[in-house]
Amino acid sequence: MADTTNTRYKCTSRLYINSMQEEHQKPSPLVRLGYVNAITLFALMCGASLWLCIGKYQILHWEKPSLRIDCPNLNRTNFDSLVPDFIFGAATSSYQVEGAANEDGRGPSIWDSFTHNHPEKIADQSNGDVAIDEYHRYKEDVEIIKNMSMEVYRFSISWSRVIPNGTGQPNPKGIEYYNNLINEILKKGMKPYVTLFHWDLPQALQEKYGGFLSPLIVDDYRAYVELCYKEFGDRVLYWVTANEPYTVSNHGYAIGVHAPGRCSYWYDQTCLGGNSGIEPYLVTHHQLLAHVAAVKLYRDKYQAFQKGVIGITVNTYWFVPTSKAKHDIDAAFRALDFMFGWFMDPLISGDYPHSMRSLVGKRLPKFTDEESKLLKGSYDFIGINYYSARYASAYPADYKIPTPPSYLTDAYVNVTTEFNGVPIGPKAASDWLYIYPKGLYDVILYTKEKYNNPIMYITENGRVLMCRDTLHGHF
Repeated sequence: MADTTNTRYKCTSRLYINSMQEEHQKPSPLVRLGYVNAITLFALMCGASLWLCIGKYQILHWEKPSLRIDCPNLNRTNFDSLVPDFIFGAATSSYQVEGAANEDGRGPSIWDSFTHNHPEKIADQSNGDVAIDEYHRYKEDVEIIKNMSMEVYRFSISWSRVIPNGTGQPNPKGIEYYNNLINEILKKGMKPYVTLFHWDLPQALQEKYGGFLSPLIVDDYRAYVELCYKEFGDRVLYWVTANEPYTVSNHGYAIGVHAPGRCSYWYDQTCLGGNSGIEPYLVTHHQLLAHVAAVKLYRDKYQAFQKGVIGITVNTYWFVPTSKAKHDIDAAFRALDFMFGWFMDPLISGDYPHSMRSLVGKRLPKFTDEESKLLKGSYDFIGINYYSARYASAYPADYKIPTPPSYLTDAYVNVTTEFNGVPIGPKAASDWLYIYPKGLYDVILYTKEKYNNPIMYITENGRVLMCRDTLHGHF
């Protein structure tokens, strides 16, 4: 492999920053893979990507005014002294960092196929064949994370690296790689947090039965995660079943900008087939069933002696109503239901939000009584990914949706980044990200109050910027 040199760490293409003190503050059709300098994404500047375990005691502690520290004076000591349970971590995803796409028996994922067969869907026509070459340089990467005083490295396992065809014979070389990575993390005195699925479904399963469009995925996913529990569970104490399942459902099957690139023809004629009014709901349904299968397996066979915990990471915007009128406030909560509650409600109540049942109707799949029972409480913690916020307003009472039924319009909410010409926050380096730090605080409190105050980890948050940071003043 060609040496890419350490210049890959000198310029941060994306930097994730925290601030909860500021009061102010349709994805691009082209996707940026975002793997360049992935290890520096969580560079410790004015806050790093901060993971916070919030129980009843911690949430009260978090609200104390003593935590309102001016950002220029913010450093690790502030958190060590004020919030001893605060955990600093860095995170990556396998396809975005590993490279070695065709080495040591790895099978292709849907992202390999998507980027190679449809490079026009990627902003710079890049792919993950090499990425930042973590497969060969993981020791350097772990050392960098350690030198940033991080305590945790959250990475994801490539399903097709450990089971090339998605099912059947495991790949010893893939298992060896993750054993080496885990051991290196532990050697440096850090903890591995492992994400079992971060979007890169084995291409073989997509071709075999449509991937997450089919309930057959559940058994294959269960077999895959059991391999991971067996091989790595003696050292991994924190498992995440899936990272941002919403993004898979929406970006992959409603608007088609992520692999496998499916959506309705009327929405985007370049999509690779699909139905934006049906497929996103099926994919979410099967992701949730796969999640609960993984949790049940872990609790039944492994948790008692491996003594780890397992959860799921969900993402959401915070939605700000454009007026104090009840219909706009209701619209903002409905938008939350269709993005956040779509996943959170089943984990708490065993079913989708009432607003979704009412508006989507028969297109929304139903859980059996047994599935509903298993879903309730199927987590030890919830990971929260938050980056931005949106304005939300209700459709006019007489508005007629001009398109066929679709997840994109089922909520009857107009979602925008501007209202009366005023953006919801300063725009970062990506078209979709407007800076609204207060939204993270709002999401945490909303989750605490609506969803029984679960243990939470802020698994991702912040902003996107180029090498020259002109937005530092907003933090």
